[in-house]
Amino acid sequence: MEKTLVIIKPDAVKLNHIGEIISIYESNGLSISKMKMMKATEELLKKHYIEHIEKSFYPSLIEFMLSGKIVVLEVTGEKAVSKVRELNGVTDSRNAAIGTVRNLFGTDLQQNAVHGSATAGDSSKELEIWFKEGEN
Repeated sequence: MEKTLVIIKPDAVKLNHIGEIISIYESNGLSISKMKMMKATEELLKKHYIEHIEKSFYPSLIEFMLSGKIVVLEVTGEKAVSKVRELNGVTDSRNAAIGTVRNLFGTDLQQNAVHGSATAGDSSKELEIWFKEGEN
């Protein structure tokens, strides 16, 4: 079984789409093995988005991610990383395939409802950032 990280972003949390999003993963053979709702800190976001620090969109991304509560999930299942990415759809919600999470609940490139790890390697690193050792 593979594990991946999903973050339900502030836009989707504010609009009460948490259950609907989780339902999409679960109805496609994935399981939620860890889950927490929290307010992200700038320190956690800096670790998570380290590769984007020098990019022009970084300040607005951090501001958005700090704007409300998020739900952090460890999602498990066969080919969880690729399956979650497929279910999420492309990053820009305006171009996401019909029926994907971002098509259903996102509005644009930044307010796109969810984050999903890009690779198994990223997933490992990201899960360590968001879930402390031994945390359920």
